[in-house]
Amino acid sequence: MVARLNRIGSVMSPAFSIKFFSPLMVAGLMLSACGPRDDRKDVPQVSRETPVLTVSATGSATLKAVLTRGQLNCGVHPGLVGFSYQDNSGHWRGFDVDFCRAMAAAIFSDSERVTFVPVSTTERFKALQTGKVDVLWRSTSWTLSRDAGEGIDFAGVNYYDGQGFLVRKSLRLNSATELQGARICVQTGSTSELNLTDYFRTKGLNFVPVVVKSEDEGRDNYAKGSCDALTADVSALAAARSTLNDPQGHMILPEIISKEPLGPVVRQGDDQWADIVRWTLYATIMGEELGITRGKIDDIHADSKNPEIKRLLGVDGNLGGGLGLGPEWAYNILDQVGNYGEIFEHNIGESSPLRLSRGLNAQWNASERGLIYAPPVR
Repeated sequence: MVARLNRIGSVMSPAFSIKFFSPLMVAGLMLSACGPRDDRKDVPQVSRETPVLTVSATGSATLKAVLTRGQLNCGVHPGLVGFSYQDNSGHWRGFDVDFCRAMAAAIFSDSERVTFVPVSTTERFKALQTGKVDVLWRSTSWTLSRDAGEGIDFAGVNYYDGQGFLVRKSLRLNSATELQGARICVQTGSTSELNLTDYFRTKGLNFVPVVVKSEDEGRDNYAKGSCDALTADVSALAAARSTLNDPQGHMILPEIISKEPLGPVVRQGDDQWADIVRWTLYATIMGEELGITRGKIDDIHADSKNPEIKRLLGVDGNLGGGLGLGPEWAYNILDQVGNYGEIFEHNIGESSPLRLSRGLNAQWNASERGLIYAPPVR
């Protein structure tokens, strides 16, 4: 073990130095090619130009502002492959980006009526509090300190994650407990920074923190050999690995040192808006559970005898009315963006460059059960 540890910090090679931008664009093109979603102009649209809304005079102030503006302002990550990034044509793509589009589909019957506002880790809550953005879909961990101390509310979990470590296979490490004395890149202002300190203190180990301001800086430092390991949420590590010159030469160690429930965030004090965000997520989850896919939704809409499906798609009743939305709010989400499984698979799933398995993000009733679950609609 001593010999192995002595290699840390001395085996880094300049050959790993990369330009982050170019591989990111390559990854973006790969994601675009493998995913079912593209920039089609023939996305099925609801015939009415203006959604049927039931906003009362005492309804959501945020929803009223969004309707007046005619556009949803969605706070997203500036560049995280698979979750939120711009491809080489400047088009926003990713798992979180698709949930922004799902909200636009629910509100406007048009998934493209959304402006993506990139916000940094340190600026994200301020952007929400000041009204620069209406909602954050930005890989943000739900914690008590944030929930109680930032003037914000979390509106659900769209991805269950955990913090890990990315290392070079050439180090021949099998466990995070072998990182004694290692230089570890970690982003300031993140839960990862706090978790890292706690983990090493608990294990009685020492490390050298290489504190960076952004995920990009962390990936660049790791690629150049300025640190022996990169720590972040496992999803972010998978994204970072996909951009390296030799992705197969790197591995994520098996230890998961934290719980990171990632989800959308809204300002406190607008319960109706929080409900819209929350049930947009739940609509995608219910769509997958009920087998409603983009390719079959019109047939299901016309022919299904399942009362739960008919209620969700607006065939029977108007569940959207309680949210201030039209009866086909969920139909528009599932038709224009897709269900949770579709959104997951083409952005970050095993057929994407990130190759993430469903794991905890499987449906509650899947053969390998996960934590993804939507409450009933009545």
